[in-house]
Amino acid sequence: MRGIDPILHLSIPVRDLDEASRFYADVLGCGIGRANPDFVDIWFFGMQVTLQNRPDRVTGLDRTGVHHFGVTLDRPAFDAAVALVDEHGIPWLVEVATDAPGTELEQTKAKLADPSGNVIELKTYPDMRAALSPPGSGSRG
Repeated sequence: MRGIDPILHLSIPVRDLDEASRFYADVLGCGIGRANPDFVDIWFFGMQVTLQNRPDRVTGLDRTGVHHFGVTLDRPAFDAAVALVDEHGIPWLVEVATDAPGTELEQTKAKLADPSGNVIELKTYPDMRAALSPPGSGSRG
């Protein structure tokens, strides 16, 4: 019997499940999975993010974005996600910018926050294989 491929999972507190679910579905284009009064599962670009109805645990916006989660997308998907965020008028915590242009470390990224202050990073690399090679693989370029 074959097992399932691993699915990354993250659980985060939100102040309002309906508000948070709408944000992830409408602004980021994520699918909605299981839901009950205590949580909603969101399919965040291949990762299961569980929005926990825990307003008492929401700490507020970390404007530095040190504590965040995110996704690395190919360029067309990144551009589509950025356009969707802009279309909804969501402010960027960190505007779309490119670091190390023209090098193997080039990356374009931006950060935004959900309605509960959870910071999300979107990023893309021109060469995903070079930028994201597994540790010890020796294939960084």
